[in-house]
Amino acid sequence: MNRNVCMNRTEFENMEAPLRSWFETSLKYMSNIRDHSRPMSSSVAGARYAVPSRASLFVLSLAIFAVSFLSAGVDYARNFEIEYLDTHKLITVRDTWIGSGGESQVYALVPKEATMPKIPDGATLIRTPIERLVIMETVFLGIINDLDLYESLVGLAYLDFANDPLAHERVEKGLAKQVQSGAGMDIESMLMLKPELVLTSTIGSSTFDSHPQMRRAGLPVVVTAGYMEEHPLARTEWIKFVAAFYDKEDLADKVFQKVARRYEELVELAAGVEDRPKVFASAPYGGVWHVPGGKSYVSKAIAHAGAEYLWVDLDSKGGVPIDIEVVFRKAASADIWLQPSFYTSLSEILAADERFMGFDAMKSGRVYNFTKRVGRKGGYDVFERGVSHPEEVLADLIRIFHPELLPEHELIYYEKLE
Repeated sequence: MNRNVCMNRTEFENMEAPLRSWFETSLKYMSNIRDHSRPMSSSVAGARYAVPSRASLFVLSLAIFAVSFLSAGVDYARNFEIEYLDTHKLITVRDTWIGSGGESQVYALVPKEATMPKIPDGATLIRTPIERLVIMETVFLGIINDLDLYESLVGLAYLDFANDPLAHERVEKGLAKQVQSGAGMDIESMLMLKPELVLTSTIGSSTFDSHPQMRRAGLPVVVTAGYMEEHPLARTEWIKFVAAFYDKEDLADKVFQKVARRYEELVELAAGVEDRPKVFASAPYGGVWHVPGGKSYVSKAIAHAGAEYLWVDLDSKGGVPIDIEVVFRKAASADIWLQPSFYTSLSEILAADERFMGFDAMKSGRVYNFTKRVGRKGGYDVFERGVSHPEEVLADLIRIFHPELLPEHELIYYEKLE
């Protein structure tokens, strides 16, 4: 009879140090016996693991058991991993921009009261838990909301693009400061805020990337790569990344698992449809139409909602420039036009270019945009809560593509343009 021993991460971290060290030491045996390994079962992904007690697998089981708790459970995201060590955490971030290759960045999260451990050369030191946070993109506001981190938010960039009313309220009350609104960045003001963590991202351009300048000023910058993920749930799973800086991993896992369960239920709901409408997305700018790549989260969400994305074969995670004439030809008979830039009506679209009337989607009025939930200064909630709750976005898309599957669902982010 197999008997399973289960333990969660908190229980592991509360072990006596010698016993915890013994588990870590068992990792050394992995390379010698990996050929005899077999999958382990888990009762909750990333949280609880079962270890068979058969003598023949005893040492291997301990080694795998140790790995399970030295690394956080990450189910969908591919661009970060968290390693739990005896004295600190190590976070590795990969694929931070298109064309970054194998470049990665390492962050050492060390408790504030702890003595300084040995950390890898080149790793950025961050003392935790965080009490003063600056964000350079509004996408982090969804995570801040889900983890209730508002008290730590002391600075943010591009406030006008923020939908979150609580973020605006903190600035209005003087509890937070806008650190960037245009091309220029107020480094001096950021230093005066004394942030313990600055979250940002990069596109790999020396002209537009701000993190090198912030690092030269001595600011504790952490570069993220959520926008480079392919799966909508992978972007959402970055809540675990942020939570690690606050020691709120358990809450993050609870929030994420609830979102993931509902998302996968909706995927299964739409999986069996036979009629899959043809869909194209975005709108041109300056004569060039940047369509989402076939490996983008947009492409994945369209497929999950039971539709056929016209550019699914494009081998890219980001936007791909396509000549506007090519789009006119390929998308002429498509069924649905999704998220055409920031247009809010069909008349606005036609005012920009009358040729858009050549699309069947325009003729039938099947044009939908994510403009339903917009902030008082123009921020769209689909880029904040929508990233943290892709199950809501997916429900919108299923309602648009296959209304019979979710007849009671009211659109949250999308609206049909009139």
